[in-house]
Amino acid sequence: MLTVDFSKITLKPGARVLDAGCGNGRHLYEAFKQPGVKVVGLDMKSEDVTKARNMMRLMEKVGEGGEGVWGVFTGDITSLPFSDQSFDVVICSEVLEHIPDEAKAIQEITRVLKPGEILAVSVPRFFPELICWALSKAYRNDPGGHVRIYRKRELIRKLERAGLVCFDTGRAHGLHAPYWWLKCIVGLKNEDSRLVKLYHDFLVWDIEKRPWLTRTLDRLLNPFVAKSCVLYLKKVGNGNGNQGVE
Repeated sequence: MLTVDFSKITLKPGARVLDAGCGNGRHLYEAFKQPGVKVVGLDMKSEDVTKARNMMRLMEKVGEGGEGVWGVFTGDITSLPFSDQSFDVVICSEVLEHIPDEAKAIQEITRVLKPGEILAVSVPRFFPELICWALSKAYRNDPGGHVRIYRKRELIRKLERAGLVCFDTGRAHGLHAPYWWLKCIVGLKNEDSRLVKLYHDFLVWDIEKRPWLTRTLDRLLNPFVAKSCVLYLKKVGNGNGNQGVE
């Protein structure tokens, strides 16, 4: 399930890609399919890092990778263990809403990006997220929950103050917002809701089969209830992203 649209990102052989907060590695896998691309994933959760590593090994084994190199590590996005201007593309998908020190995180993902290159950021959209917050305190208060809700223009301003320029935006996952509303209603950890299970199975089927009907429905819903807002930005000048974020 990709949130970032890779058609908006140019990945040439030898390009270095960082997925900061990679989770299970869904964007890592897509980047690794491109010929000769070097991909690096980083996440705080060791179990997610293990899953991402296992999937990357499987891709190599079955020949689905683009014969590049890869590495997946446990680490903190607010203190990235990489040199300035190390990457040609940085992806940070569904991460910033979890991090108390967003200013440091934005500074770091900007610092490691080369001038003129692309940062792709996604966060939950304001309206669907507001409904989740209203329906469930656990959604925002449990460990690992969402500590803030972003408005698109607010996030763009914060990123541009760090030395980036937004050149495109998008929306994704129109079918997914109702699923999270259902989970918030019945309880995020409630494993017995038949309705949630059925909706989850439907989403898995959609991701695996990608039928034209659900692809069309997703596009029709995106302008109204898309779960994610996606920003595409370029780094300007030679700064290291230390201008500060208000």
